[in-house]
Amino acid sequence: MARGRKVNSNGERSKQLLLEKAVELFSTYGYHQTKISDIVKAADLTQPTFYLYFQSKESLFNDLNEKFQNGLNQIFSNNPVHTMTNNDVNQMIQEHLKQIFEYFIENPNLTKIGFYETEQSLALKDRFVMNLVNVIETECQDYDVTQRVDSHVLAESLVGSIERLTRTNLLTYKSNPQQLAEEISHIYFSDSRKLVR
Repeated sequence: MARGRKVNSNGERSKQLLLEKAVELFSTYGYHQTKISDIVKAADLTQPTFYLYFQSKESLFNDLNEKFQNGLNQIFSNNPVHTMTNNDVNQMIQEHLKQIFEYFIENPNLTKIGFYETEQSLALKDRFVMNLVNVIETECQDYDVTQRVDSHVLAESLVGSIERLTRTNLLTYKSNPQQLAEEISHIYFSDSRKLVR
């Protein structure tokens, strides 16, 4: 927080306004096309006000990306695998995907930045893959799909589908989080049956 500013003061509202306008502009025009002058103009503030809260455009962008990643990491750590009483893989994957899609649709501009625009998005997707590999290998190892397909290939395919369908269906409101979660889980797991041993 800037020196001399109190919580809920005009300064805090100015900072929040800068963040909101930055998210809009970055998600619409991208990082490189958005200038600090664009952000302060959209917020109807001055550049000195910007520098009260942020060292640079890059630090602001990184703050937004960190906010996005923290929200997604919270979903990853709240994995529905541990809360489900039955071991239905299709239902388990659907619930996990639904939570992710709900977060994306609640934060569409932040998702455009954090899931597509930033350099860190590749590392985020790698963590996403590893999270899914863990779920597949620990909770789904007795299902026929995991016997037929390498867990890393399956996880990479899921993340690729999530990435593409978030952009084309979720953020365009062609599908809601529940619909999209059901469709993706049906594509990959609808014929999954627990193997009898």
